[in-house]
Amino acid sequence: MAQATREFGDWPLKRLMTEVCGSGHKSADDLTRAQAAEAFERILANEPDPTTLGAFWLANRWKRNTPEELGAYVDVMCDRVEYAEPDADPVDCGANYDGKGRSAILGVAAGCVAAAAGTPVVVHSGDRVPTQKQDAYKHVLDELGVATELTPRDSAEMVDDAGFGFYYQPAFNPAIDDLFGRRDMMGVRSFVNTIETLANPAGASVHLGSFYHLAFAKKVTDTFVESECHDLDRVLMFQGMEGYDDVRPGYTTVAEWDADGGDADGGPTFDDFEIKTADYGMDFESEDLGVDDVAGDSAAITEEVLAGERDDAFADAVALNAALRIYAREDADTIDEGLEAARGAIEDGSARAVLESLRAF
Repeated sequence: MAQATREFGDWPLKRLMTEVCGSGHKSADDLTRAQAAEAFERILANEPDPTTLGAFWLANRWKRNTPEELGAYVDVMCDRVEYAEPDADPVDCGANYDGKGRSAILGVAAGCVAAAAGTPVVVHSGDRVPTQKQDAYKHVLDELGVATELTPRDSAEMVDDAGFGFYYQPAFNPAIDDLFGRRDMMGVRSFVNTIETLANPAGASVHLGSFYHLAFAKKVTDTFVESECHDLDRVLMFQGMEGYDDVRPGYTTVAEWDADGGDADGGPTFDDFEIKTADYGMDFESEDLGVDDVAGDSAAITEEVLAGERDDAFADAVALNAALRIYAREDADTIDEGLEAARGAIEDGSARAVLESLRAF
């Protein structure tokens, strides 16, 4: 058994692998909260041998993490996050940091539209994060001429100035950014890809995210409950394109969690419902939102939609994504009402003005 260290405790990663989580997805045990917290403390301190670290990440992937483990990982991370809260209380959009490679990123346009309609929005990402290392929020904003390599305080001021703000991972979450090299060598995603999207650098009370399967949405909401650093009021998640926070056209499941949902015990509620884009007069498929140059084409689409120059699938998709952000913050009682507000913000030019404010910041 590996020797324990006084600095961390009794559970080096090698011991966790041997005695707890390393025996395969059927026979492995879950870590306790204390074990998970110590493991991630060691990882962020660069203490484990690289081979052991890779094995630990892979074992966690095989056995699948529990909300208790993820909550511990989140809290260890959040202890190192530099938070900067704007005066506004925005919707926190936590898209996968490793980006998209086939379809347009619509969250910048949707965020500007929502902001213009009165719903402040925050997005955050890194720069070519493993494993996909594809285009994310930063790269669309770069193409639009918006400053992205900001301090957290500047990011908060951007939110209050424009209604939309971007937080840059190396600036607000350097401990996770420092893991870039080790994550890149893994070749597959680890739990770090999940928890980095939950950092919530603006201290928002509403989180919007995406999932491939409904069970993951439930795991994320349970992770927020297990986390001692977060105290959210609402979480809205939906099936997103390429795992990103752009709603998938066609038939889509939406998950909705409320901290004060009014159940019989007065506790939180978790519900899911279905939407069909065709019900909103939108006749398009995922293929219609495909692009060749994700960052460049997404930026061009953003400009054209906000200027009211498009009346196509991209314009419809931006409006619907904005509506979900407005609904998430309960600035509209229904998605239909959010959609009406979103379209109004495009038509009257206020959405375009948000983009101009971002460029001038």
